[in-house]
Amino acid sequence: MNLFDVPDILPEEEQTELLLAGKTRIERIVSGGQTSDWYDQAEDEWVCVLKGEGELEYADGSRQRLRAGDTAYLPAHLRHRVSYTSAPCIWLCVFRPAE
Repeated sequence: MNLFDVPDILPEEEQTELLLAGKTRIERIVSGGQTSDWYDQAEDEWVCVLKGEGELEYADGSRQRLRAGDTAYLPAHLRHRVSYTSAPCIWLCVFRPAE
């Protein structure tokens, strides 16, 4: 699999599990302009934008714009949502149990 091979048209966000090792999961998520509802995850999440741009909004109203190469760490139960994505936006996400 090539992380940068994405469909031309994405009616829905595409999630692909790349690795599951114990309780750690790595996913590629491809967004095509989609946004999300609010998340309150039981897992820690580290994200990296590989291509395009995305924006995370936090419960306190702050926003974080991520461009290719930028990363963010989202500890468990940090309320957040994806408020913007370019078309396409390729995310690499690592999920692991909270400590």
